[in-house]
Amino acid sequence: MGVRKRETADARKEANKSIAFAKLNNCPTSPRKMRLVADLVRGQKVERALNILRFSSKEASRKLETLVKSAIDNWKQKNVDGDIETAGLFIKEIRVDGGMMLKRLRPAPQGRAHRIRKRSNHVTIVLGSNDNTQSNL
Repeated sequence: MGVRKRETADARKEANKSIAFAKLNNCPTSPRKMRLVADLVRGQKVERALNILRFSSKEASRKLETLVKSAIDNWKQKNVDGDIETAGLFIKEIRVDGGMMLKRLRPAPQGRAHRIRKRSNHVTIVLGSNDNTQSNL
């Protein structure tokens, strides 16, 4: 490996230490319902986001809460010596994409059939720490 390639790889590794992500694939909720909950926590600090999700009455908030906890655990794995309170973690990015769709048929009057689409989604959460983002702003 060349010197320049190694230097860029090391810089990329160092930049990725400050972020952590978690993915949830094929969650059996429609993307539209999940986006309503995801918009509530986008850009929030992690502690505030967990409180919002914990006290939300929507069913999608339970799945997002476990996903945020998983992303926090992933950040702990990367930064063994780091402390969550001093790091100032926040939700840097949250994406909700459409997933696999189950297609079913429901009988309709006069011998017809209506298509039922049971949607699912993929959710990706990226956590960032405040200390690095303040210098970039």
